[in-house]
Amino acid sequence: MQLPVAYYGLPPKVRFCKSCVISNQRPNSTVEFKHTKDEAKATIGFGDDGICDACRYSQTKEHQIDWEKREDQLVAVLDRYRKKDGGYDVVVPGSGGKDSAFTSHVLKYRYGMNPLTVTWAPHLYTDIGWKNFEAWCHVGGHDNILFTPNGKLHRLLTRLAFTNLLHPFQPFIVGQRIIGPLMAAKFGVELVMYGENQAEYGNNPDDNYVPTMDRKFFTGQDPYEMMLGGVSVKQIIEEHGYTINDFAPYVPPNADDLERKGVEVHYLGYYLKWDPQECYYYAAENTGFQANSERTPGSYSKYSSIDDKIDMFHYFTTLIKFGIGRATYDAAQEVRNGKITRDEAVHLVKKYDQEFPDRYYADFLDYIGLTKDEFWETVDRFRSPHLWARTDDQWTLMHQVR
Repeated sequence: MQLPVAYYGLPPKVRFCKSCVISNQRPNSTVEFKHTKDEAKATIGFGDDGICDACRYSQTKEHQIDWEKREDQLVAVLDRYRKKDGGYDVVVPGSGGKDSAFTSHVLKYRYGMNPLTVTWAPHLYTDIGWKNFEAWCHVGGHDNILFTPNGKLHRLLTRLAFTNLLHPFQPFIVGQRIIGPLMAAKFGVELVMYGENQAEYGNNPDDNYVPTMDRKFFTGQDPYEMMLGGVSVKQIIEEHGYTINDFAPYVPPNADDLERKGVEVHYLGYYLKWDPQECYYYAAENTGFQANSERTPGSYSKYSSIDDKIDMFHYFTTLIKFGIGRATYDAAQEVRNGKITRDEAVHLVKKYDQEFPDRYYADFLDYIGLTKDEFWETVDRFRSPHLWARTDDQWTLMHQVR
């Protein structure tokens, strides 16, 4: 029997990991910026035993890596960049969430570094997100630069990314990924330290064994030919009256320029065994970080990615495009870290994964300037036939974890 057409180059046959709850539909970050229907897409790898790459690496973390040796390597790296003149010696990008709060606080108070924290502002701060950002600075004790891009342009890019790609977080991801190196180069800091590498969760597994960010993110290109929201910068300028200067914050620094300035981008998760829940406990104890008072729609979690009202719509769009919602992402990593069993994860995914994020729905529609009808017309266009079936005016996700 011929399988239904699969959009985005996804595998037509859906498989779920036998160890966690992720499926083989999870995209690889190498295509994070595109997500078009006809694009050949890399997805998380599965072995012949039905175990995903992320679970396989979690076992490597547990049994094969000498973490004391890795920490010695971290100290050697930090000593190489440590300054004695009072200047900043490491840039830590983040929002003040659990991961960046952990990263900056550990670097400052355990290893004696002088971090400059830098933040690419969320689209729309949540109340708890703003409180945690302030606590990061005032309780955690960090200097910070909050960079807010041109709001008018950023709204347009977010709208284009939603309507053209069903990927409303794309402009934010671009900024978040490059803000660290950009600010490091600007302030003469040679070391940038992000938290964990997304390879831990199913991106290219080879990246787990390299401490630095892939240079491909900083490959020089003609800014006019950059694609944002599925449209070239040149086209946006011509149709919406912007200038090339308006796009400066979105243009990645050139890898050769960073090398000339001595800037290196590292992941702390390469050197220290990374566990998101333990990061939460540490941040709560040391930096004033607070979990939300209620769980995030679409999941059971109260402490992960809670600073932006748009965040939960990003995960809703991954449910539509890949059949993977927020509860799946949360539960999969908690299984790998031994916090819950696979049976518990399956229960949580079935209970929460397809829940619609009503809480900030009106805010999201207002931000991108769409009506409810336009929102659902866009969403339904991106449902892949191999994942979704429509009967009696209802959409049904055909493959669910068991």
